[in-house]
Amino acid sequence: MLGGKMKGGEMSSISPLVSFMLGAAMATVCVLFFMSAGPGRRLADIAAFSSANATAPPQDDLLASAAQRDGAADGSGETKADITATPAPAPAPVEAPSPWGDLEEVLRRAATKDRTVIMTQINAAWTRPGSLLDLFFESFRRGEGGVARLLEHLVIVTMDPAAYEGCQAVHRHCYFLRTSTGVDYRSEKMFMSKDYLEMMWGRNRFQQTVLELGYNFLFTDVDVMWFRDPFRHIAMAADIAISSDVFIGDPYSLGNFPNGGFLFVRSSEKTIEFYRAWQQGRWRFFGKHEQDVFNLIKHEMVAKLDVVIQFLDTTYISGFCQLSKDLNKICTLHANCCVGLVPKLRDLRGVLDVWGNYTAGTPDERRAGKFQWKLPGICIH
Repeated sequence: MLGGKMKGGEMSSISPLVSFMLGAAMATVCVLFFMSAGPGRRLADIAAFSSANATAPPQDDLLASAAQRDGAADGSGETKADITATPAPAPAPVEAPSPWGDLEEVLRRAATKDRTVIMTQINAAWTRPGSLLDLFFESFRRGEGGVARLLEHLVIVTMDPAAYEGCQAVHRHCYFLRTSTGVDYRSEKMFMSKDYLEMMWGRNRFQQTVLELGYNFLFTDVDVMWFRDPFRHIAMAADIAISSDVFIGDPYSLGNFPNGGFLFVRSSEKTIEFYRAWQQGRWRFFGKHEQDVFNLIKHEMVAKLDVVIQFLDTTYISGFCQLSKDLNKICTLHANCCVGLVPKLRDLRGVLDVWGNYTAGTPDERRAGKFQWKLPGICIH
């Protein structure tokens, strides 16, 4: 029993020593193993050892890991997995140039808040110094009630390059209406000549275009003198308001005789359709000018389209054909019923002289009707 205890005590003292020696031997073997293998081999063996003792990750995880490594490599901080391929945008459609050039821009700049513009049309003969355009502007400057501010909404439509250059020298809103008719618009066109008719019908077609672009307009010939704001005499219910060569007292009677030299039109489907019929009337009544055709189709178009036409009272919207003698009421004065540039210039200068005297008069003198037009003139009577 005693001997057995001794053997057991010896075994207890030997076991720690053996364990230490075995551990040292194994460490030596591992060191020798790693030292004998290259770096690449060590990594391969570690990877093989790991794969033997772990489950392989899904392929998606591997792709994500590769993307992360690529992002880190290029310094962007983004991974390819985060980047979504986006197709290149389709090229912007190429818009055909407008046949009307910069018309829409000119109208936009000149229009009031309710998309209304005032328009006149000129050629080179009317832009020369001392000619109709000068008298036209002078009437606004001498006018009353802030009429001069309406020039901010005036578009001057020019028929030739010289007129366009002349307009740009004196006004902000100029438009060059290019035509393919072959007519030379630089000189004065005699009433009812072939070129005159071409010019009038071209003007009519241009007015239709303005309506189609969504703008209301008040067209005024350049031989109309503006003394007061005429808009107050245009009824809100009117689709078309036109001046009268002869006014018979009822503004809605189709028996009045129209004059297209002072014409207001609201843009609508009805008025655009009216203008289409008006243009067709050029061929239905061949050889007539646009004013005569208006007179010929007015009954038909009012019945068909339910369009409201107002004929403007010559007391306020006057002309040489039916002259208003009351300077306290007159708003505009048109040199109608007068053929030729020279007679128009002479009589309109006389009109402006009288108007200047009237505005310089005292309130009592004005109310008493002391100031009257100089009659007769070449055309005015």
